[in-house]
Amino acid sequence: MEQVLLVDDEIVLLQALGRRLEQAGFSVTCVANITEFEELSGRFEHVILDLKFGDCNGLELISEINQRWHPKNLIILTGYASLATSVAAIKAGATNYFAKPVASRVIIDCLRADTSLELPDPAATRLSPAQLEWELIQQTLQQQHGNISAAARALGMHRRTLQRKLAKHSPLK
Repeated sequence: MEQVLLVDDEIVLLQALGRRLEQAGFSVTCVANITEFEELSGRFEHVILDLKFGDCNGLELISEINQRWHPKNLIILTGYASLATSVAAIKAGATNYFAKPVASRVIIDCLRADTSLELPDPAATRLSPAQLEWELIQQTLQQQHGNISAAARALGMHRRTLQRKLAKHSPLK
């Protein structure tokens, strides 16, 4: 039975996805905080990691996960999806990146596949102006290392305006 490590601070999602993966034939270890994560031992063939894990940035855990367990799949889940974070996650060593909510069937298919899922045709999925704005904001924020004031200056907008835009939900959902 393949071992799956599920790391997410949303308890309801953690329990529901954990049950669904177990029903699909995987052995699942669920971790809800960084202390539990640091105390883990054992071998995991697959890791599913939340991008924003409590106060921790999931991107920072990717290299540690790859060094400790060398998983076949390292899947990033996030409620804050952006092109900037998806590129950063893949560059850091993630094999897949999904925006929440994602169907458990998609994750299970990904874990069972030998390779990553096929990417959609970019011409078939056009971004709306709101999505393009969100992408630019996320990319600029990442370039400014999360500094909202510096990102606002780079974007040519007031800091409070940027904070209000960030407080809204991502248009990618």
